[in-house]
Amino acid sequence: MNYDAIFQSAIDRLHEEGRYRVFIDILRTKGQYPNARCFGGNGPKPITVWCSNDYLGMGQHPDVIAAMEAALHDVGAGSGGTRNIGGNTHFHIQLEAELADLHHKEAALLFTSGYVSNEAALSTLGKLLPGCVIFSDELNHASMIAGIKNSGCEKRVFKHNDLDHLEQLLREEDPETPKLIAFESVYSMDGDIAPIAAICDLADKYNALTYLDEVHAVGMYGARGGGISERDGVAQRVTLIEGTLGKAFGVMGGYVTASRMIIDCIRSYAPGFIFTTSLSPVLVAGALASVRHLKVSAAEREAQQQSAAMLKEKFGEAGLPLMPSVTHIVPLLVGCPVKAKRISDILLAEYGFYVQPINFPTVPRGTERLRFTPGPHHRADMMDSLTAALVEIWSRQEIRLAA
Repeated sequence: MNYDAIFQSAIDRLHEEGRYRVFIDILRTKGQYPNARCFGGNGPKPITVWCSNDYLGMGQHPDVIAAMEAALHDVGAGSGGTRNIGGNTHFHIQLEAELADLHHKEAALLFTSGYVSNEAALSTLGKLLPGCVIFSDELNHASMIAGIKNSGCEKRVFKHNDLDHLEQLLREEDPETPKLIAFESVYSMDGDIAPIAAICDLADKYNALTYLDEVHAVGMYGARGGGISERDGVAQRVTLIEGTLGKAFGVMGGYVTASRMIIDCIRSYAPGFIFTTSLSPVLVAGALASVRHLKVSAAEREAQQQSAAMLKEKFGEAGLPLMPSVTHIVPLLVGCPVKAKRISDILLAEYGFYVQPINFPTVPRGTERLRFTPGPHHRADMMDSLTAALVEIWSRQEIRLAA
């Protein structure tokens, strides 16, 4: 058995399909986001970051940095183990209380990432509910799909945001069967939003639990940054709300919020929680400062929404292939992995603009795109330069023929 040949063949397939992923070597410049330094053969080169999920620049906020520095000098670097064995700190308790309050829930539970929180929570819920059937939106994130798969439950996939299809599937199940509807608020590749209230109506009608992934909306929407469910006034109707601390909150980690009973079950049964070293108190302190700040400050959210609207307008006026989006996500359709990678490479090498191509399996084949996430610190002149660069690149013969 030639193991190396098997692995090499797997990598070669990615190259042949034009979707081999390359990570660039960069460092962000503290206090000057979205400016960063890209490292290559000739030393660091200044670049502008256009694809970060640190949507509000909170990873650079003075309050967040100060909280992390204070925690580092107060308690040290690591957590010391799992939450069960030495890894529980006062910072963890405080942050869980803030997150529960943010989503109008009784309790919250921290995880090391949003991926882990989805996988652990969904798989545990499915195992605890005998004969449970999980209804999953077809565009749900890979972490939700993994959690549903690992639950061992029957799965019913409904068409994206299609209430009629979801109701048809719910109607076909035995009324006594435990049911869980899993969906997202903001779908991060297209920038569209789920009809949360209507899904809750169906859940009430067919006696189903609801599980809402708000990772691309927490911090971004609602009077206190509670997400789309807070903005729409329906947070109390959703059974479980899951979020991340690594996007708009600018640090790292994931969490779920729900009733005290449900959170206690996940805490007590989820291997992804029980056997994982807890988040460093340094990270938790930074996330705590970020959550508290965004609960009382709307300035970052408002500036980001203005930036997103402005970039959409500039792309549209320039005739670039802007995809429909009602959120802070600004996607440009390319439709070819090779072309998307080529445009990304030219933007970085010739213009100093960093945006990663988004290819399969993150998005369906044929819908490859560039996904821009303008933040509150992206100025109008930066957007003008980016738009002009994209127009110039799109006009090149090599790009036009690549599709």
